[in-house]
Amino acid sequence: MIKVAIAGLGNVASMLIQGIEYYKQRGENYYEGLITPVIGKYKITDIEVVAAFDISKNKVGKDITEAIFEKPNITPKIVNMEKKGVKVSPGPVLDGVAPHMIDVFNPVDDAKIENVIQELKDSKTEILINLLPVGSERASRTYARAALEANVAFINAIPVFIASDPKKEFPTLFQKKNLPLAGDDIKGQVGATILHRTLTSLFRLRGVKVEETYQLNVGGNTDFLNMKTEERLYTKRISKTKAVTSTLENDYLEREGRIRIGPSDYIPFLGNTKVAYIYTKGSGFAGMPVKVEAMLEVDDKSNAAAVLVDAIRGVKVALDRGIGGPLVELSAFYFKHPPIQAKDDEEAYRWFRKFIEM
Repeated sequence: MIKVAIAGLGNVASMLIQGIEYYKQRGENYYEGLITPVIGKYKITDIEVVAAFDISKNKVGKDITEAIFEKPNITPKIVNMEKKGVKVSPGPVLDGVAPHMIDVFNPVDDAKIENVIQELKDSKTEILINLLPVGSERASRTYARAALEANVAFINAIPVFIASDPKKEFPTLFQKKNLPLAGDDIKGQVGATILHRTLTSLFRLRGVKVEETYQLNVGGNTDFLNMKTEERLYTKRISKTKAVTSTLENDYLEREGRIRIGPSDYIPFLGNTKVAYIYTKGSGFAGMPVKVEAMLEVDDKSNAAAVLVDAIRGVKVALDRGIGGPLVELSAFYFKHPPIQAKDDEEAYRWFRKFIEM
């Protein structure tokens, strides 16, 4: 089994936990809907959640199979589950709750990170997944340090730059302890970022210069409500923007202010449905204009969970092989802001396959 812990038991965690159970109930050879059926020797049915941390009074102390349906979560029940015997432990609040989200999250009194470290050790966690709200800079780094102290690998699924830390603090620390580090900011299975990257890559491949582009996203869950505050969006915009501009020859779009990407609004009735509007305009043969407009509608949380189950298994392969530090190849394929960006997702996939098959 692959023993994982989750920091932040929100809607993505709900879909991840339910999704693992969904595939277990259908048998280990049922692969429909998965990106990669087997990674190394591991299937999705090998994943087991052994610990969870949250700051909401609605969830702390409850079994994870119950906590994932507590408010403000809105992910629907897709499978019946028996209790797992894994209770949600309180985590440190720090900057994990925006001022306008206090009433929504109903936070506990701040917990000590030492308790988190001990729980990781007691549960024999191998991989800690960071699923805190966007903008949780201090809290994310605190959990990363807890992973180091507990000697567990770390997957950073949100746009806080840990694996891609420009100062190399965390990459160096995880390398020294020979612990795998994957991130940052999880892509979707078929999400707005990967669709946008595909369009700009196509323009480049076919000799069309991208002149301007935008991506507007709306949704109705707490993720979008949390991101109504622009201060919490700073790294999110960087992450999504760099994921797209990395497919082009240089950063002229950013220099000239011809690109805008990021969450645009919170629309409650959309629930977990994310709607993305993508516009790309370029100039082709003899300077003639080319314009593409696309709309994508997806279940935001299943989109993320589909990628996480691959990332978990890839990190476990690294653990088995004694590989520590940032997992460059895996991160390039599964995350928006990896330590090193591939030129396009086909190249990133080749890197990932090479890593798995080495």
